[in-house]
Amino acid sequence: MEKLTSIHNQHVKNWKKLQTKKYRRQTGTYLLDGWHLVSEATQAGNHLLQLIGTEEQLLARPELQELSDETYEVTEEVMQHITDTVTPQGIAAVVSLPDAHEIPDLNTLHGGWLFLDRVQDPGNVGTMVRTADAAGFTGVVVSHRSADIFGPKVVRSMQGSQFHLKLYEGDLEKWIEDFKEVDAPVYGTQLNPQAKSFRDVEPGKTFALVMGNEGQGMSQQLLNQTTDNLYIPMRGQAESLNVAISAGILMFQLNRNL
Repeated sequence: MEKLTSIHNQHVKNWKKLQTKKYRRQTGTYLLDGWHLVSEATQAGNHLLQLIGTEEQLLARPELQELSDETYEVTEEVMQHITDTVTPQGIAAVVSLPDAHEIPDLNTLHGGWLFLDRVQDPGNVGTMVRTADAAGFTGVVVSHRSADIFGPKVVRSMQGSQFHLKLYEGDLEKWIEDFKEVDAPVYGTQLNPQAKSFRDVEPGKTFALVMGNEGQGMSQQLLNQTTDNLYIPMRGQAESLNVAISAGILMFQLNRNL
């Protein structure tokens, strides 16, 4: 085990750069910050490439060192430097970045899928991934103009759900057409009473739900491609719902029979 005390150490500099999408893609890794995420990773069978912790935290779970290729004891100053949390817990790990651009075999697709069209707030993206996990969805596909699914804020918001379902980044126009080719309906979302009420939909065993940008909603191109576009009837006077709240309502409703 190597002890690091300076923020100018090359390892520390590299961990700091994992806050950027460019370096995550370059190295094929990302950083888990905190006990919950590190525990979720190991429980899901993920190997820790590097375990990073203060002396106190490493002594609390010494068995974790056996699950990691390398272990580094660092100071609280170093831990503060490499994470973007106000009060880090003193434990972190570097793990492999899944291949989010891999295209699955469409003939083996099953279950509910969530597509995110230009959703840019990291908290919303992470919350929707976590809710998809809770609702029993199989996977989430994020468009290229959405927040990066492995950015620090999204990772914190997902709370480990990335280890429980499939995550992809890709062209939603193609994903929608591919789903329709295998007779899997794709439901868009639209703040429009002319759309179909979400309560009137009886999805099959495989389907996709598209949620759009926080301010603009779904793109018109995607709305034109979907099987049906859904809306949530509102009894009160609120003009609209937060996209993550809307996604939660729709996912649990659509996945109720799976």
